[in-house]
Amino acid sequence: MPVNLPLPQKSDLKPISGFEMGIAQAGIKKANRKDLLVMTLAPGSQVAGVFTLNRFCAAPVQVCREHLAQDGRHSEIRALVVNTGNANAGTGEQGMKHALETCAALAKDLKLNPEQILPFSTGVILEPLPIEKIISALPAAVANLGEDNWLDAAEAIMTTDTQPKACSATVQTPEGLVTMTGICKGAGMIHPNMATMLGFIATDAGFAPGLLTSLTREVADQSFNAITIDGDTSTNDSFIIMATGKSSVQITSAADSNYAILRDALIVIARKLAQMIVRDGEGATKFMAIEVMGGKTVEECRLVAKAIAHSPLVKTAFFASDPNLGRILAAVGYAGILDLDVAKVQMWLGDVWVAKDGGRNPSYQEADGQRVMQSSEITVKIDLGRGTASQTIWTCDLSHDYVSINADYRS
Repeated sequence: MPVNLPLPQKSDLKPISGFEMGIAQAGIKKANRKDLLVMTLAPGSQVAGVFTLNRFCAAPVQVCREHLAQDGRHSEIRALVVNTGNANAGTGEQGMKHALETCAALAKDLKLNPEQILPFSTGVILEPLPIEKIISALPAAVANLGEDNWLDAAEAIMTTDTQPKACSATVQTPEGLVTMTGICKGAGMIHPNMATMLGFIATDAGFAPGLLTSLTREVADQSFNAITIDGDTSTNDSFIIMATGKSSVQITSAADSNYAILRDALIVIARKLAQMIVRDGEGATKFMAIEVMGGKTVEECRLVAKAIAHSPLVKTAFFASDPNLGRILAAVGYAGILDLDVAKVQMWLGDVWVAKDGGRNPSYQEADGQRVMQSSEITVKIDLGRGTASQTIWTCDLSHDYVSINADYRS
């Protein structure tokens, strides 16, 4: 069961003017389940994306990068297509051919050019994409297009997720109201830069050409690139922000007075979605925030936070509610800060000061640590005592069920 993660309600997910979604059952991996999603954008919309850094990136990731590079030059992105059940990764030239065939088939149905389509896949790696099933189901997805299909869309992109992940927000600006809604999927193979996740946020705000690209990177770094479940970077990770420009709020530059307002709102909604992935981590029973402060740079704080969050010894101790907190200090020590003065390091578990000046706090009692460890949501705070930079990474524990889920993933 997810850690303190309520099910999204259809009535809470707000439609975005100029943006529609259609869902179909293609039978890609299993029959009678939503596994194909088509999203369409009004003319003049802006689209930007951030993708996996895995060198074995999937064919659809490669096609998305190519089509986004052409956006605004030869064509504009007008539609996205997502299949679950198959990653189309590690599939070589055939995989690229299938990704392009998917774009061409949807373009024909929508009367667009193939370069105006972005394809996405998620599922099992190293297996051929069942292209015939996908192409056959595309007309049904197109016929199903509507602005209020957010919940169905969130369900259609799930793999090992136990529930759909979606949320909405509205932002009042001096020029008018802006609406944002997003969905994502992911539960395992999660590691920053990015994660085996797909994330899509749509807004009715307008952005000048090119402005959304840098904003999307910034939002990703503050959200989806700040989560980890198991330290594995996938082949298909994609995070997309789409702006239809249908509201009265139009951002012409980063100096615009509304830019910071919308940037902060996008970071908030992206963090909510990213944390939903962690809360629904495969086999997770604990949600943990690793806060590292007092660093010289954000990057070294990130190194320490990731070392703690990735440690199987730390994660299994949290699953067992065992305050074996020396494991955390060990991770701080091997994180890669070669000139770290451990005598300046402080550590807290929740509200309990555990390590003081690099050693056990004389007032620390294991019963206090045990009390905090019983909670389903725990904060670990580290002060490196060497600067003012900080970074937070969100993660979960590592349980018996994680092994079982991944051992049985293809069955």
